[in-house]
Amino acid sequence: MFEIKVPSLGESDTEATLIAWLKDVGDEVFVDDIIAEIESDKITMEITASESGILKEQLAAEEDTVEPEQVIGLIDTSVEVGETPKPPTAETKEEPKPSQETIPASETIDDITAETTQLTEREQISVPMTRLRKRIATRLKEAQNTAAMLTTFNEVNMQPIMDIRKQYQEEFTAKFGVKLGFMSFFVKACVSACAEFPTVNAYIDGDDVLYHNYIDMGIAVSTDNGLIVPVLRDAGIKSYADIEQDIITLAGKAREGGLKPDDLQGGTFSITNGGIFGSMLSTPILNTPQSAILGMHTITQRAVVEDGLIVARPMMYLAMSYDHRLVDGKDAVQFLVHVKKALENPSKEAIGL
Repeated sequence: MFEIKVPSLGESDTEATLIAWLKDVGDEVFVDDIIAEIESDKITMEITASESGILKEQLAAEEDTVEPEQVIGLIDTSVEVGETPKPPTAETKEEPKPSQETIPASETIDDITAETTQLTEREQISVPMTRLRKRIATRLKEAQNTAAMLTTFNEVNMQPIMDIRKQYQEEFTAKFGVKLGFMSFFVKACVSACAEFPTVNAYIDGDDVLYHNYIDMGIAVSTDNGLIVPVLRDAGIKSYADIEQDIITLAGKAREGGLKPDDLQGGTFSITNGGIFGSMLSTPILNTPQSAILGMHTITQRAVVEDGLIVARPMMYLAMSYDHRLVDGKDAVQFLVHVKKALENPSKEAIGL
């Protein structure tokens, strides 16, 4: 008999919620089949089978609180099962229809809203917050209550980056197998600025200041369940191509529920991009215990003055929120100016060509 156990949830998570069983008692289970899904304070995780057999028993019910290493089910491995089913071909593949129980809360609310608009009576619908949403709310409020947050602003002319991407995109993609996006330029610019202003890459730890000789960059990703900030490890020593590939991988895992606890631990600085939703300007909130976060915004053609002439340029507002308990205003302003200058002076050599 094989025991299905709750995996490790990371250093700070001690419990999770069993949100769905994807196999019923009596079902055949094959190696790597997804058996259940759990949700901790930070991420949604899939529990997969490492043995084949028949699901003999479910020892925890959906919505139960579970802990790491807790046995939630049993697989009878003495029963031989058929071959692992092959994925459907293009001709026979059907899109799965999620049950009401597995639809994300945001989609459920949308459905309810659509239905209630047809009714003549007004009503309110109460939908419980998910564990992840509760954790997001708690962390955001903690950041406001703990840090002395200020935000400094600047703007960047994106034309040089747009030009270099247009000129070398085909060569870059052919050489590295990944497209050259905008985010790698911002990561590299922040890496350079963090090296110049190490306090921005540090954070307060009790009565001490914890400095880092590495940069683990948090990259905010919007998912159906809320904003997740997976960590790009050792961003300071990665190439543009490595950064682009790692961001694609992390974003995919975040949206598909494949992140592991370690993917979210230990970031030293973060970047968030509200521009993908059309935000012109915002004040990003800190990802505690980090001391700073850079906010990117939408690119718009604006009139600027160059050499005494008014010209149209693709401009982006930048915003950096920081913990004024640790980071002085002068350093924050100079940090953002450093980022601006780095973004406005890209080079072919820097991108690895």
